[in-house]
Amino acid sequence: MLTLFQALWPLFALIVGGYLLRRWDFPGEAFWPAAERLNYFILFPALLFSSLATAPLDNPALPRLALAVFIGLGAGWVALLLARRLLGWPAARFGALTQGLLRFNTYLGLAAIGSLHGKDGLAIAALMLALMVPTVNLMSVWALTAERGVSLGGLLRPMARNPLILACLAGALVNLAGVGLPGGSDRLLNLLAVASLPLGLLCVGAALRPQELTGEIPALAWNCALRLLAMPALAFAVALGLRLPSMESAILVLFFALPTAPTAYVLTRQLGGDSHLMAGIITLQTLLAGASLLLVMQLMTGSTSLAG
Repeated sequence: MLTLFQALWPLFALIVGGYLLRRWDFPGEAFWPAAERLNYFILFPALLFSSLATAPLDNPALPRLALAVFIGLGAGWVALLLARRLLGWPAARFGALTQGLLRFNTYLGLAAIGSLHGKDGLAIAALMLALMVPTVNLMSVWALTAERGVSLGGLLRPMARNPLILACLAGALVNLAGVGLPGGSDRLLNLLAVASLPLGLLCVGAALRPQELTGEIPALAWNCALRLLAMPALAFAVALGLRLPSMESAILVLFFALPTAPTAYVLTRQLGGDSHLMAGIITLQTLLAGASLLLVMQLMTGSTSLAG
């Protein structure tokens, strides 16, 4: 538990720091949108590209890891569709709840994986992101537009413009081509990548909206419980069933235990979803994740030890 705590608390300290800095209006309101854009379009894609360009694509566990990802996301998606049919959620609400259950905070995830598993863990995580980011984005767009319908082009167009997806695709192509990262380009990308995660975590904190934690307490409570506890339990069961190696299992569970992504708020507003509910989900999940991640990873470590 102490090792996990020492690995995770600095990440949440940065999130709290970002919240306090924005509340104190430092370095100024204009800084945060610019910082988010810099990170989203330049720094974070550099991290994903460099990780995938050097990732071990010959890892024999990768097909099982991919299957585990799709089983976990698929089970959550089917449960949401059934709940929508039973409860009659409008698309605006369904889209927010879907993102609360299926999307994940990539900044926090990669920072935690880097702290716990180092460069090898980041390479596996980047491979998972190459599968999860487009899948979850497709589900989110469809959920938010379910009532008015959307064409195939309308679903795929955001994917074609998403810098994270493009970075994953480019990194995988470089890896498969076997050209590597020559001429010091690996050093340049590493410098950009090092800046990405702390800036991303500060921006996560700056985006928190505690004032939105009103009026939707039951929905916030069950959505947070499912995302932070039930989804990682499902991922752990799938990892055991597919006999994934320990590091791959830990990374899978951690991704399914992450709070939802702050960018879900932007997508919700753009597509006419319930932005009040979405902001509340993002804020509460992020606040609770400090304790839930410690609990989930500790339980998983104990269960793995007993199984071994």
